[in-house]
Amino acid sequence: MEITMHEIPVREVAKDFFDDPNRGCRGYGGKLNIRPAFQREFVYDDDKRNKVIRTVKKDFPLNVMYWVRSDDGTFEMLDGQQRTISICQYVTGGFSLDHKSFGSLTGTEREQFLNYRLMIYICEGNDQEKLDWFEIINTAGEKLTTQEARNAIYSCSWLTDAKKFFSKPGCPAQIQYGKYLNGKAIRQDFLETALKWIVDSKNFSKPEDYMDLQKKNNTPTAVELRKYFEAVFAWVQKTFPHFRTYMKGLAWGIFYNKYSEKTFNAAALEKDIERLLKDKEVTSKRGIYEYLLSGEEKHLNLRQFDDDIKQTVYESQAGICVICKEHFELEEMEADHITPWSEGGKTELNNCQMLCKACNRRKGNR
Repeated sequence: MEITMHEIPVREVAKDFFDDPNRGCRGYGGKLNIRPAFQREFVYDDDKRNKVIRTVKKDFPLNVMYWVRSDDGTFEMLDGQQRTISICQYVTGGFSLDHKSFGSLTGTEREQFLNYRLMIYICEGNDQEKLDWFEIINTAGEKLTTQEARNAIYSCSWLTDAKKFFSKPGCPAQIQYGKYLNGKAIRQDFLETALKWIVDSKNFSKPEDYMDLQKKNNTPTAVELRKYFEAVFAWVQKTFPHFRTYMKGLAWGIFYNKYSEKTFNAAALEKDIERLLKDKEVTSKRGIYEYLLSGEEKHLNLRQFDDDIKQTVYESQAGICVICKEHFELEEMEADHITPWSEGGKTELNNCQMLCKACNRRKGNR
């Protein structure tokens, strides 16, 4: 890869700047693609963005940036997107600093800002060299998320389309299903979640395998991923129509893969949810949903007997296991519900018995 250093003033970089969901993000008279397909979204918060502007206003040096020159004479931003967008947004009136917009600065102040020279390495090389260099120079700064790093490697038409649905500010995934999901769309969290779910449904080993297949096949759109994702939440909303905050961040796609073929009565499930939310024995309210789908009590994280109850019952039994009638030390025994929770048993002194670990394992249902 050939790399040369250039000093380019802000006025040239910010010339004809625009950031549009449909047209992309460009500057430098339209010749610089500030956000190529392999780049992340703009993720700087106000504090980081303002620090960039103050650095330029004080004429302090910014870290170098990296562009890649294409055969047609245009450029792609390889590193420096966050700083470049911050600068261009400020110049074009996107935000103010210390209650003063760029337009309200004195003529001298505006000229100083526009004449500030950005230190930019311009690189020329093949696609693999660009991606290799991209990985190296992004080891510092605003650290890439795992999915952002995947996007850099598997950049293609399929990914561009997927990001429109899962990753853009105000994207459909955010508007329609954001209340069910953890993370942020612009940090690729929604896309990563969708990939993990569809990978599980197709028995791929990891998201990279699925993304690599789309790139190799030149898949033009992410319609398969979108339809799968929408099917997941159509099933969720049909099965559990009353949304509660406990539902946020659950592995709905994994549940869909496992349980969507089963028949559920939504009204009956809602009554069960209301009952379980009131049950003090249930300590994991979030686990209620998978419990109702699977029938496995482990998801409820049922209350356990405390040490005082264990000690009291152990002494009342003189250390003798109720089942095998052998003597054990306290640490060799486990507390067991005489009447299981599923039959109405509570975690209280009169419903506790001490069993040796082997007998308790054999007994199974606590």
